[in-house]
Amino acid sequence: MRILFVTNPFRSHLYLQVPLAWALRNAGHEVCVVGPPDMADDIAHTGLPNVSVGEWLLLEERMAQAPPVDDSMGVADPRGQRTGRSVQTDFGWGDPHAELEDLTTGVREVFFPDATIHDLVNFARMWQPDLVITDPTAFHGAVAARVVGAAHARMLFTVDRMGQLRAACRPGFASVGDPMRDWLQPILQGYGCDFDESTVVGQWTISPMPLWMWRPEGVHYIPMRNVPFNGPATTPRWLYEPPARRRVCFTLGISHRDANIDGTSASARDLFDAVADLDIEVIATLNAKQLESVPNLPDNVRAVDFVPLNALLPTCSAIVHEGGCGTFAASLEYAVPQVIAPNDFKVEKWWGSVAMATGLEERGAGVYAANAGRLTADVLRDSLKLVLEDPSFAANAAQLRNETIATPSPHDLVPLLQRLTTEFRTSRP
Repeated sequence: MRILFVTNPFRSHLYLQVPLAWALRNAGHEVCVVGPPDMADDIAHTGLPNVSVGEWLLLEERMAQAPPVDDSMGVADPRGQRTGRSVQTDFGWGDPHAELEDLTTGVREVFFPDATIHDLVNFARMWQPDLVITDPTAFHGAVAARVVGAAHARMLFTVDRMGQLRAACRPGFASVGDPMRDWLQPILQGYGCDFDESTVVGQWTISPMPLWMWRPEGVHYIPMRNVPFNGPATTPRWLYEPPARRRVCFTLGISHRDANIDGTSASARDLFDAVADLDIEVIATLNAKQLESVPNLPDNVRAVDFVPLNALLPTCSAIVHEGGCGTFAASLEYAVPQVIAPNDFKVEKWWGSVAMATGLEERGAGVYAANAGRLTADVLRDSLKLVLEDPSFAANAAQLRNETIATPSPHDLVPLLQRLTTEFRTSRP
């Protein structure tokens, strides 16, 4: 088979796809990864064949210029009170159709203008994939799959936010319209194809999230173990030395390291204030920009620009992060109790970090401290002390690891993907 992976312009999304892409390649299938020119070097460093489509997106520059976060809706906890925490079912509770319109407009204008869709269709016609596996908002991949008769699967990176919105809005499409159909149907018709729901949610959906994570109804999910991939990196030798004290990892992720998004992330200063007096060793994977607000590091903090989590986490007793999919998966893989403070940028927390934090806390393997914009040093310190001092968190994290490694791996999924591709692929146009 020929399998085309279509990624969005975030390394964390790409890195999630890499283990499955290599599993298919090692099984003898041809693989190609498509992304915007911004991602060309990152894709090349995975060792996978790749091609760029569309124009440069310059996404970090756009995000740095984004307006302040709109908190007019507020958030509600399960008891209906305004708090610093959210629940996944709050997403779009005021007007899900308006949320779907906003998502559609943003994806079209920022990520995939019509010219990018046509560029990918032209490449797909030339390369003729049998299966197209797309990021959940990479709709140009869905169009290309339909045009060339390929099977189309989505690969989630966290929670199925699109599936959630579609389920909430579907009953009203007849009366208020469907913004996704309005956008994609004319393009598809130009190629002699029609729009249907699988254009948006795929013919099936590969989910790397644990089975205990929240998910919407009405989508064909196939579970897959999220095998953490950290990209090319050099591991410092000190990381292999046993820590003298309990070690804690602090990370704010890799997707937006260079964007200046005020008020949406926990500040490095607050993080360090929370741990300065604790008897722990902190490894903070922060770059120079993220450390601008910190004049001096506490004695128990070592700041490093980047270290691969698969080398760092086996030495850690806890991790503090914002709910990134790769960080979450690596923490499960190495049975590390987690303290999560979901990023507040726009609606990013609804892409999974709220559901991760809530689900992890319900399983007793971590703490949902607060949404990052409302996180204080006191709240963080109390949350971290709880997971470090109560041994049940480590025991429950070990149980979740056992469940995780029992989930089908990317290698295990290959025969199923072959069968589904044969079932859903159509005759060549």
